[in-house]
Order: sequence, then structure tokens, then C-alpha cells
Amino acid sequence: MDSTAFRTTSSLEDYLEAIAIINGQDTKVTVTALSKSLKVKKPSVVAALKKLSCDGLVIHDRYSDVKLTPAGNRIAGEIYRRHQALRSFLVNILNVDPKIAEEDACRMEHSLSSASLEKLGKFLEFVLNCPQGEPEWLKGFNYFFEHGKRDERTMAKCQRISFPGN
Repeated sequence: MDSTAFRTTSSLEDYLEAIAIINGQDTKVTVTALSKSLKVKKPSVVAALKKLSCDGLVIHDRYSDVKLTPAGNRIAGEIYRRHQALRSFLVNILNVDPKIAEEDACRMEHSLSSASLEKLGKFLEFVLNCPQGEPEWLKGFNYFFEHGKRDERTMAKCQRISFPGN
């Protein structure tokens, strides 16, 4: 199930993800816990939970813990996977500072399609599990980023492919 089926907003997706994360820490998911986690006021949390409850994504009664429904759990998991893949790409491939990567992943996760997520996940799995260590092209990219020019030793290892007509 895709989160777009429920027409959730980025904000509501953040609530679903936060509920799943807090729940995964074996902590009670309360209005207060969500307020602290998302850095929003409690009335905002209550309003969001009401909307998510009406959409069948959470179960919440006044003064009780918040629970994800099976549909809410699926969507929260999807959002979390997008977030983790984007964060991993930013940190491990582009060498973005982890704090900045976390913030950027939070913003980007709401727009990534499941098709792109699948490709990104496979790309990360392929690159980060390279049996020879860091791939030469990634070393070359990091050098390029740091120095503003290509590393001659890395370039010498690159194969140039000629296409007919070029």
C-alpha cells in the first residue's frame, strides 16, 4: 500500500514515522512523546492524530497511547525505508554531514516513489557491499569533490566507451 492512497501530507507522514520509531524504542507512544519528538505543540499532535485516526491509520483515544493500525504500520515502514535509503545515500555516497543528511532525508522522503526507492536501495546494496572495498569511481568522485578536478590516477583506470557516431 502506498501512502498516496490515503493522500497523507508530509506532516502526517512525519507523524506516522515518529510513531513507528518511538514504538520501536519500546517507549509508550503518547501525545507528549510525539510532541517532543517532532518539536511541535500538543494541540498540533492531537489534531494530527484525529486526522490519522479518521483515515484508519492510527488508534488513539483521549489520554491513551497511540497505536498504528496495520495500514498505518505499512505506510510508516515505507516512509522509514525511504528515509533510511536517502540518508544512507547522502552520507555514504555523497559524504554529506550526517546531521545535514538526516534533515535532508526528512524533507526528501515524502517525494520518493517506490520505483525510485527500489533502485536506490539496490544501488546502495551493490555499492556498499563491494567485496573489494570502496569502488574506484567513488574514490574518484570524492577526489573530484574535494579538489575540483579529476584524479589522473583514477582517470587512467576508467575505460572510455566509444559509441558509433562519436
